[in-house]
Amino acid sequence: MRSQDYKTFVEKSHRRFHPDRWRARRVLQSIEDEELKACLEVAANTVAQALTPIWREAKKVPTDPHDNEDPPKIKKTRFNWPLVRKVALYTGAFCLVAVIFFKAGQWSVPKSKPVLAPEASESSVEDAQELPTPSTPVPSQEADDTTIEIPASNTTDTDYSDMPGNGKYSVGYFVNWGIYGRKFPPSLIPVQDLTHILYAFANIKGDTGEVFLSDTWSDQEIHYPGDSWNDSGRNLYGNFKALYKLKKQHRHLKTLLSIGGWTYSPTFHPVVVSPQLRSKFVASAIRLLEDNGLDGLDIDYEYPQNEAQARGYVDLLKELRHGLDEHARKKGDNYRFLLTIAAPCGPDNYKKLFVQEMDRYLDFWNMMAYDFSGSWDSVANHQANVFGGPVSASESIHWYISQGVRRDKVIMGIPLYGRSFMNTDGPGSPFQGVGPGSWENGVYDYRALPVPGSYILRDEQAYASWSYNYQTREMVSFDSEEIGYWKGDWIKREGLGGSMFWELSGDKGSPREGMESGPGKDPQPGRSLVTVVKEAMGPLDTSPNWLQYESSQFDNMRNGSGLEDELELDAWPAADTFTRSSFRA
Repeated sequence: MRSQDYKTFVEKSHRRFHPDRWRARRVLQSIEDEELKACLEVAANTVAQALTPIWREAKKVPTDPHDNEDPPKIKKTRFNWPLVRKVALYTGAFCLVAVIFFKAGQWSVPKSKPVLAPEASESSVEDAQELPTPSTPVPSQEADDTTIEIPASNTTDTDYSDMPGNGKYSVGYFVNWGIYGRKFPPSLIPVQDLTHILYAFANIKGDTGEVFLSDTWSDQEIHYPGDSWNDSGRNLYGNFKALYKLKKQHRHLKTLLSIGGWTYSPTFHPVVVSPQLRSKFVASAIRLLEDNGLDGLDIDYEYPQNEAQARGYVDLLKELRHGLDEHARKKGDNYRFLLTIAAPCGPDNYKKLFVQEMDRYLDFWNMMAYDFSGSWDSVANHQANVFGGPVSASESIHWYISQGVRRDKVIMGIPLYGRSFMNTDGPGSPFQGVGPGSWENGVYDYRALPVPGSYILRDEQAYASWSYNYQTREMVSFDSEEIGYWKGDWIKREGLGGSMFWELSGDKGSPREGMESGPGKDPQPGRSLVTVVKEAMGPLDTSPNWLQYESSQFDNMRNGSGLEDELELDAWPAADTFTRSSFRA
């Protein structure tokens, strides 16, 4: 009993004279992260060993009594109060630092090793009218008590940011129907933030294979300010002339004709499997390139349905590559006219492709890393997440790389729009219906987001963001400025070739004189997402474009007449000149 009495005495003494040490021990016991717990225990023991002689000097507590002796009587001594206060201050500081490290260990998400999260974190809620300046990923404001393992397949152990190259590509789709209701002419294109413009879309005749322009008035005929109505001969006007003038002013800027798109893609099916139709396709596409002053062709075939069509796709690309090279040879120059495609990111579609064979003929791949979720689903989810979910950009991109595509030929697609889900609690929850959108149900332009009254939330592990209105229960999946910066930084660290945007009229940053206003159309504060991503990626490619089109059917393209005037960036045709109805291809 005497031995037990002594142990009780010692315990009470330690509790009395070492209260902060006992509290630290209780904190350590509550920590579930074993690695963090071990580190803090080492620190606590180190501090305790350093402080023990001081406590013993301040209060003579017996340290080595015999079990058969009575507990010694504690002789009252005078406290050294300055020393006690100093020790208490140091002990309290240690406890504070320990707690800070503990919380930091829970908050932080390793930037170089993103993780796949089973569900989104709604921990960071920012007012929709006060969007933060983009920065590197910042920690969530709520602690997560669960330990999440980092899957090896989603870690990036190698930093590819220093891969050789002339700079990143920043590729933007310009749609020819954007000049109508959206009031987005070529003069509003942010050319300083882009390297390539994909002009969408040309159509295909299924019976002959001929590629033809889908809207010649928009493409070749509309007169912009500065265009003369008194020129003699047959001359090019419209968007193509405006783009050519931009090319002359910005020699790094290249333009490609994009053929197909979702609406026109079914016509590809009979063409790619027929040598005769493919031959007409190649000849007519190169004719359009020369006539309209372009630098290349982009094929947007959505999607081959079987092996025969996938094999025909390879043959089409091979014949296009040969045709473009022969076209350059006839010009007497070694300029390489570009050939690219819009590449699917859904496994059901990309696994049908003969990627290694296609890659021989392509200059780069534009990954359609969006539309992962939408009105066709039963559960609301992220539409352009980098990690996690049934489909992700990282998984798709790494699959192409595993098939032999060089990293610097992979261009990651980023949406300039958001997809709406009504009557839902957020990502991973069922929904009913979609919101009104900007130009079609369920789809909002990025420039109109977030919808007023909503809050911005993010999943920093999935690299995804969305807005949510707690009154209407509308969720809109879109890329915020912050997510745009994260994606640009990820592109740089992965050593990818650059970014691609669908489509430029949806971006923020440019006024739209004469555009219809109202819900879903009124612009919201914020920066251009194209600019934000560019800043995160780093310097852009500056290789020169091509300006000589001596075989064009248009007089002004052959001799350069009427193409030397500066394009008025703030000029806009009268609103009554736009009579064609807009459509989405």
